[in-house]
Amino acid sequence: MEHGGELITTIALGLSAAFLAGLVARRLRLPSIVGYLVAGVAIGPFTPGVFADQGIAMELAEIGVILLMFGVGIHFSFRDLLAVRGIAIPGAIVQSTVATILGVGLAAMLGWGIAAGIVLGLSLSVASTVVLLRALIQRNALDTVHGRAAVGWLIVEDVFTVLVLVLLPAFAAVAAGGASGQNVALTLGEAMLKAGALAVLMVVVGKRVVPWLLVQVAREGSQEMFTLGVLAVALGIAFASSAVFGVSLALGAFLAGAVVGETDLSHKAAADALPLRDAFAVLFFVSVGMLLDPAYLLQNPLAILAVLALVVVGKSLAAIGIVALLGYPLRTGLTVGAGLAQIGEFSFILATAGVGLGVLPIEAYQLVVAGALISITLNPFVFAMVDPVDAWLKARPGIRHRLERAGGPLARPAPAHQPMRGHAVICGWGRVGRTVARALEARGFAYVVIEEHRRTVESLREQGVQALYGDIADAELLRHAGIERARVLVFAAYDPPAAEFAVEHSRSVNPRIEIVARVETPEEARRLLDRGATQTVEGERELAVQMARYTLRRFGVTSREVEAIAQGLRRRPEPAPAV
Repeated sequence: MEHGGELITTIALGLSAAFLAGLVARRLRLPSIVGYLVAGVAIGPFTPGVFADQGIAMELAEIGVILLMFGVGIHFSFRDLLAVRGIAIPGAIVQSTVATILGVGLAAMLGWGIAAGIVLGLSLSVASTVVLLRALIQRNALDTVHGRAAVGWLIVEDVFTVLVLVLLPAFAAVAAGGASGQNVALTLGEAMLKAGALAVLMVVVGKRVVPWLLVQVAREGSQEMFTLGVLAVALGIAFASSAVFGVSLALGAFLAGAVVGETDLSHKAAADALPLRDAFAVLFFVSVGMLLDPAYLLQNPLAILAVLALVVVGKSLAAIGIVALLGYPLRTGLTVGAGLAQIGEFSFILATAGVGLGVLPIEAYQLVVAGALISITLNPFVFAMVDPVDAWLKARPGIRHRLERAGGPLARPAPAHQPMRGHAVICGWGRVGRTVARALEARGFAYVVIEEHRRTVESLREQGVQALYGDIADAELLRHAGIERARVLVFAAYDPPAAEFAVEHSRSVNPRIEIVARVETPEEARRLLDRGATQTVEGERELAVQMARYTLRRFGVTSREVEAIAQGLRRRPEPAPAV
């Protein structure tokens, strides 16, 4: 068959198999990535029947890697990272180190060298951001304090992995040649110098040239040309980075995305690149599955169980321990631990690079792919355990406080403070909590703040605000806040599971308290009202009601009629959108 025919066959088989397997995975409520990997196994050379060309699939996968890294760069935000830097940066670094050490130990047990163990450990240390985001969205936990901490943690892991990819060729050369310490430093220094020169060039030149170029293309008014321009930037910079600076295609794509992400056109660029990115990313996962030999898995069950134990148990326990040592609430540790209990796209990228450079044996690659396939499949069940484990620990405050270190002095009121009565307890010091506090201050009403960011609590105390640090679902913390004497409890932070426990507990110790809670869905509102909340506020619904009020007034409707209609809108669910 001619080369063109092989290319078409590979794309057709890959996308068709991925579509069918991905659809089955979704029906089984599993991540689509599981289906894509299984599709790759089905059309791979190790499975009887029709199979695609593995070499062509890997070349297509390179485009998928470039577009994946370009998308990561576009969505990379220093601002989001800085918001959770206290937990994300030290946590990700320590956890990656622990996983790498465990990987070296596993490689030693399997008879591989230290270099292979380091690459294996690094591959197993980094979780899939795609899988984490989907899990958090399904649980409505993306905008919670715990969800943001988990996402920030994985952002640091992604950036760290990019750095590893830069240094991996130099590391492979050193591992293969047995170079002296001086040569090791020289080789690694050269790699860092090239990567640094590329980064400086992108910041100094690319930050001016790329946005200017995209603006000029956008002014032409051609959707086709803008999409072509975005792809040319992503692929062109990735290729030039590799050809000129000798760094990985992934790093060049990431820097290109980071530059585009700083422009006003970032959202449009991401949206235009999304369809092609998704298509080639699917082919990337399919190509990974094609390398998986089912016979190897059947012959080495103990090695696979060891990898799963490292990924699902070892990484999770390490994350929970690190979060506890950093002094953050236990629920944050449980959420981060569940999010890290899987590996995905970056693991494949690292493992592929390791095999290509001769550092990692193909058997290790088989373990990485198998570990990803099984851990991603199990991840929804791991996340489902967060709430039961958290509830079990809530019923045992002694164990919980020892694990959390009880928040130290920030979990108790200031010594000179007299017990409040008839005050408000505000849970969460985001934009909503600050606005409620300003309203209370305008009328001279007292309040206590419960917040899960230690630095925020320290800052509030310096300003003279009564603030307590810890999980809002901690009964002891609510007692310190004087919940039994409070008049109003305000859940300004969005954390439905914690709010349900705190509402029920607060209602039991103070039957007369008024409780208002922030929700995102009618189902959450119903659960909180059933547990004793007085009022719930649904963000999008309140926004719609305010806009409806404004619109009706412009039509001359009286204020009384407007208020009556507004109350009706709050009670009735909005019509479902047309499909």
